[in-house]
Amino acid sequence: MQVEMRIRRFNPEKDKKPWWGDYTLEDVNPSDSVLDALHQVKWRLDGTLSLRRSCGHGICGSDAMRINGANALACKTLVGRLASEGSNSVRIQIEPMLGLKVLKDLIVDMEPFFDHYRSVQPYFTSNQPVPENGRERLQSPEDRAKFDDTTKCILCAACTTACPSFWANGRYVGPAAIVQAHRFIFDSRDDLYSERLNILGKQFGVWRCRTIFNCTNACPREIKVTQAIAEVKMALTTGKV
Repeated sequence: MQVEMRIRRFNPEKDKKPWWGDYTLEDVNPSDSVLDALHQVKWRLDGTLSLRRSCGHGICGSDAMRINGANALACKTLVGRLASEGSNSVRIQIEPMLGLKVLKDLIVDMEPFFDHYRSVQPYFTSNQPVPENGRERLQSPEDRAKFDDTTKCILCAACTTACPSFWANGRYVGPAAIVQAHRFIFDSRDDLYSERLNILGKQFGVWRCRTIFNCTNACPREIKVTQAIAEVKMALTTGKV
């Protein structure tokens, strides 16, 4: 099929403002991903195009971008699914994620995002003695189920950069950081949950969420992000986890 790609371009070394680059690809397989199509643009039509990508299998999260107005992973978005039924051509518009500074073309500065991630202390902490004989810290299936969904996060930033509250004020910790905090707050083996709740209860913490559900819709791992945020709010309100 024929693919017409419109890509938001910006090179700070020579461009005063962003511009649109238009590229046409012929004989694209409908089962090819948008990442495959971007590779064809870069490798065959314009080698100056810059983008992030790594595994190409929806695991690393590095190729999150706006595709036809919605955040998604380029490697998981198939070209054929963007076309109208029965059509042999498709037009795809690609932009960098919103809310983060554009470094070049589709590459954004992820450091503010990871600063928020680090701020919630996203690591397991236990004050209990290490189990004897090198055994793991055991947990019931019921306790594990409480945070199973939020272990799926790949830190692609698709949820955070789809959030209007984050667009309005980048100091908001954002959905991804709250998801990471949720994973440990609701882990029965972890002893740092009160500290994390204190962090998320501050001015730019969880209460900045307006329950718009953009984050849930944007998540390529289908995490129930808005539900996780609501559960953290409830824990803050009741003091129970």
